[in-house]
Amino acid sequence: MALSLKPRKRIGLVAHDNKKHDLVEWARFNRGMLAQHDLVATGTTGSMLGRELDLPVTCLQSGPLGGDLQVGAMIADGTIDFLVFFWDPLEPQPHDTDVKSLLRIAVVWNIPVACDRASADFMISSPLMMGAYERTVPDYTSHNDRELPGDDEMAGGGEGERALIDPSLGSIS
Repeated sequence: MALSLKPRKRIGLVAHDNKKHDLVEWARFNRGMLAQHDLVATGTTGSMLGRELDLPVTCLQSGPLGGDLQVGAMIADGTIDFLVFFWDPLEPQPHDTDVKSLLRIAVVWNIPVACDRASADFMISSPLMMGAYERTVPDYTSHNDRELPGDDEMAGGGEGERALIDPSLGSIS
């Protein structure tokens, strides 16, 4: 299946604290190109970008408060076309599982992701950024339609296997 991306893309912008300055500097350098697209960013990053670029930026929650997950949901819904995510590989993040989920969902839905300045420079300067593009969207029909364990029991009301409880494990208080 293919999804037609229009020349005006919706770009997700995310940066960890130690990378916010890099992202703002990159965005300032690429302001002319970014002005031709719709920008969506997580909380603090979005506020900084809006102020520095004097461009409209849709601001979501801060990353640790759910902003990374909001961006991921927008990717899954097909409303983010391109992700620039300057993450810090040297700092542990309290919401590291959200970070991993965001990167995973971008790959699941086959959207371009730039995690550093060099990649972002190559991608934003590509002729594909300014034109229409047919993005291949993986077909997950077989995944969605797969038979789940217990489906036959749910439909037929039959008795399935019952969980065995080991009394030596004790009870939950």
